[in-house]
Amino acid sequence: MTPEKRVLIVGGVAGGASCAARARRLSEKSEIVLFEKGPFVSFANCGLPYHIGEVIQKEESLLVATPSLFKQRFKVDVRLNSEVISIDRAKSEIQVKELASGRVYSEKYDALVLSPGAAPVKPPIAGADLPGIFTLRSIPDARQIKQWLAAGSKSALIVGGGFIGLEMAENLVKLGQSVTLVQRPPQVMPALDPEMVSPAHDELRRRGVSLHLGDSVIGFEPMPEGGLRASLASGEVVRADIVILSVGVRPETKLARDAGLEIGKLGGIRVDDRMLTSDPRIWAVGDAVEVRDVFTGRWTLVPFAGPANRQGRIAADVIHGRDRRFRGVQATVVCGVVDLTMASTGPSEKTLKRLGLWREDYDKIYLHPVHHAGYYPGAKTIILKLIFSKNDGQIIGCQAIGEAGVEKRVDVISMAIQKKGTVFDLEEAELCYAPQFGSAKDPINLAGMIAANVARGDAQLAQWEDVDSTGALILDVREPSEFKKGHLEKAVNISLPELRARLDELPRDREIWAYCRSGQRSYYAVRVLSQYGFDAKNITGGFLTRLLTKDRQ
Repeated sequence: MTPEKRVLIVGGVAGGASCAARARRLSEKSEIVLFEKGPFVSFANCGLPYHIGEVIQKEESLLVATPSLFKQRFKVDVRLNSEVISIDRAKSEIQVKELASGRVYSEKYDALVLSPGAAPVKPPIAGADLPGIFTLRSIPDARQIKQWLAAGSKSALIVGGGFIGLEMAENLVKLGQSVTLVQRPPQVMPALDPEMVSPAHDELRRRGVSLHLGDSVIGFEPMPEGGLRASLASGEVVRADIVILSVGVRPETKLARDAGLEIGKLGGIRVDDRMLTSDPRIWAVGDAVEVRDVFTGRWTLVPFAGPANRQGRIAADVIHGRDRRFRGVQATVVCGVVDLTMASTGPSEKTLKRLGLWREDYDKIYLHPVHHAGYYPGAKTIILKLIFSKNDGQIIGCQAIGEAGVEKRVDVISMAIQKKGTVFDLEEAELCYAPQFGSAKDPINLAGMIAANVARGDAQLAQWEDVDSTGALILDVREPSEFKKGHLEKAVNISLPELRARLDELPRDREIWAYCRSGQRSYYAVRVLSQYGFDAKNITGGFLTRLLTKDRQ
């Protein structure tokens, strides 16, 4: 049994609560006290939009753990509505304020864990404090929003197109609200590549959401007849009964700053891989800390429950003498967009290029497989983008969007990245198969096979963003009936079945870039052409990918 320690934890929810439970499992002798300034010790804030949308009907369903559970199961003293207002590092003690009574008292610690979380950003917009304008981060926030909606709201304005913004759009649409979404960047989910969120834009518009991309709110005003008027930078005006501000979160670091702990350049508490701060007796976890991106090696803020839970466990382990290290984050995320699912892991192409990390040997493929066997009813298309190194097959990142089976594939690739896997591993991955669950060649296998062909030199790729500027001959190998429905203006149509008989129509002193609907037939065509001495490339992902990337041209 480990020596007795007095472990004080500031903040519950994911990081603090998991730290408390893990600490108890490691030591029956330690005294563990958790202070939470709010009325709930551990709740599922990721479920709040779905509680507002009445998918999760009972508020108590969001409560992951209660003070009584912590006391009975873990012998942890949880003190709600208790704000830790200062840290005296020299004395190893904290000052706590009981919010109900105003009483301030001190508590000594052997180890202190900070899990203060992050607060919603409230942008400096005129009128942002008017009634009817809300942020969403806690159960009390959700209560206020539900009350306002119940009072007769028929229209909603969402400012911000990240996770909360999209999830609120989905749930408000399903509640029958007329929804407008304003997003300053020209796309929702700005961390992802623009072509991969294009279907999400289409889905939102299909469900009646009015999208204002590349625009921003510059002011709010109350309307005499009720509701709010939002003025946009573009000059447009949006009227709504309720406004949800979802422009991001900011680490809660005042307590750490006031105590003189090191704060990183991104504004989060700086910790090492043991979750230890600049003070050897203080740890920090969760949304308030800066951590390393496992691929770029750079500091980043990742305010997600998964990393927070793992960090809480690691802090508890280190406090109790175990040598545990946090590996960092690769930003594996998923988000619902009405009837679509969007997921990603690892850096996007856009991020790599912005950071100057895109290398000459990096390449990308697009594919459009179905999520289970096509002959089984209900097969849905997944649009998948894989970034990898042509030199050694290393997997860099993945993004996918579709109606079904998306997160399953991204989870597999996430683990492959974590284990330093390659596209050759994806090619050989042994995955569950029955027609209602997958295919004999799963989308994971197909992605690996396509990328492995490139890495082995069996296929040369071309990208759609280069098509308009190339001097290559563009060859459409679809059937004439498909060609008539839509094609590149400068494309020559020779269908794959006719190709071998019409080779003399093609130039040998010029590159040939082939495409079909999704990239498969054009790959076959490129293999034929290359073996007959032509300089041929396959435009990855076919015409379906062209439709995704058209806005980038």
